[in-house]
Amino acid sequence: MRNRFDQQLLRLNDMLIEMGTLIEKAIGLAVEALVKQDTALARQSVEFDDEVDQKEKDIESLCLKLLLQQQPVASDLRLISAALKMITDMERIGDQAADISEVTMRLASVPYENKLEYIPQMAEATAKMVTDSIDAFVKRDVELALSVVGADDTVDELFNAEKDGWVRHIREGGADGEQAVDLMMIAKYFERIGDHAVNIAEWVVFSITGKHGKG
Repeated sequence: MRNRFDQQLLRLNDMLIEMGTLIEKAIGLAVEALVKQDTALARQSVEFDDEVDQKEKDIESLCLKLLLQQQPVASDLRLISAALKMITDMERIGDQAADISEVTMRLASVPYENKLEYIPQMAEATAKMVTDSIDAFVKRDVELALSVVGADDTVDELFNAEKDGWVRHIREGGADGEQAVDLMMIAKYFERIGDHAVNIAEWVVFSITGKHGKG
């Protein structure tokens, strides 16, 4: 019975990796669509959201089976409850990648007034945070999880730099305030993706140590 339980825990790891890969692809497509102003790529990113939602349901179902089929020990309970919390944040990341792509479709018809300097860097940083947080869960690696928490400062700095750039542009007479607001909204979505990756990493720490967050 325990052997079957352990096999299903390995399946849980695999499904979390699959969900993380979907999210990574959605973020990658979202930023490529944004940079290229490509509506077809943006639509592909939006379509990933349905797959992410389905994966969340599948993982939730497996977690409930794991909880019901045998008396889990405390470490099992921590791991399964952490996975249930993680997939909520992962699903929201998928939603935000889709939101970014929907704004991109609105922006696609007019060239950008200002160079997209920091948003692609935010996308790269947040995608790595998501990947590292899931890797930390699978590898049971507290240090890797804590590195994700620390990486959020970089994302916040990039967000502030992007915001300051647009404020300067508008003050210097940039005409398209609506475009500036849309791009700032996209930067904010990436910042939130970073926040969700931190949440995932903190649940990983909890699953390993029994303590939530940095402590």
